[in-house]
Amino acid sequence: MSTKQILEKFEPRRQNLLMILHALQDNHPQNYLTEEALGETAKHLKLTKSSVYGVAKYYTMFSLKPRGKFVIRVCVSAVCELMKGQEVIGHLENVLGIKSGETTPCGTFTLEIAECLGQCQEAPSMMINEKVFNHLDEQKIREVITEYRKW
Repeated sequence: MSTKQILEKFEPRRQNLLMILHALQDNHPQNYLTEEALGETAKHLKLTKSSVYGVAKYYTMFSLKPRGKFVIRVCVSAVCELMKGQEVIGHLENVLGIKSGETTPCGTFTLEIAECLGQCQEAPSMMINEKVFNHLDEQKIREVITEYRKW
């Protein structure tokens, strides 16, 4: 679906900005917002490009650079930290062969840090795109990544 087709689904009202940015990012195969998409969004909403860019830059759920097909977000809130959240990051870095903030060379996975996933009662947690995984340990991480590699 083109940027224009996505924008046509939304009334040109400022309060639609976040929904538009989510739709545009979700539609892009590399899970990010392009300069073109930001510019077209600004025109559609009659906003400055810098104001649209500022919103996209402010919220960590948006990316302005290409990412993998699967975006892995690891929670590093206080609760997850107490429940060995840093070990989760270490296991993922080992399994994926990348550091936090990087994308695998094949473009399949991007590893990111999240301040909170709202899963404190089931920490440590991570999210792959929209799916949440809880009570993580090295074995569960390997199993989940193995399954996603099949896609």
